[in-house]
Amino acid sequence: MAINYDKLLIELLEKDSNKEKVPRVMLHSCCAPCSSYVIEYLSQYCDLTILYYNPNIFPRDEYEKRKDEQRRFIDKISTCHMVDMIDCDYENEKYENAIKGLELEPERGNRCRVCFKLRLEKTAQIAKKYQYDYFGTTLTVSPYKNATLINEIGLSLQDEYKINFLVSDFKKRDGYKKSIELSRKYDLYRQNYCGCKYSKREISKGEDNE
Repeated sequence: MAINYDKLLIELLEKDSNKEKVPRVMLHSCCAPCSSYVIEYLSQYCDLTILYYNPNIFPRDEYEKRKDEQRRFIDKISTCHMVDMIDCDYENEKYENAIKGLELEPERGNRCRVCFKLRLEKTAQIAKKYQYDYFGTTLTVSPYKNATLINEIGLSLQDEYKINFLVSDFKKRDGYKKSIELSRKYDLYRQNYCGCKYSKREISKGEDNE
């Protein structure tokens, strides 16, 4: 039986809303458009620190453009609780080393699994270091990402690092649709490929076949 991660998230947020202290969440973000709805939603319940750690993104200019859009969105949006941002170093070589041997894997295959874990593990490590209540990710807002896989990775890291993972399936309840609407409202740059050069390659192949 499939786990309803969205229902679990709602239950978790409602439980924490009864506490005197607002929970602190270290939230990995892949890009401003995907983060838009997630930030708007979670900031009703939590203090958020957006962790921009995406060593998969290629080329460097694209990475910087997406990072700047993330910062611009955070500066513009009005939220109930605090939202700030940590900008990590560009570590594309670390990503390439991690996925070595998986370069020809199709999108949504084993290369993506390694990429998810790389980014989530960094988030867990930093959240643990600074004693956050949870770590999580915006990745599950995308209909192109496997939410079950992302949650399974997050929960395994929860056990490894002894810090709570914020389970989610943000695409539920029209989350993805709302992220598109917010992207239009804030005029956010929406990229046409996931981020790595391999996903860009697959987009190019599709264009060649049209």
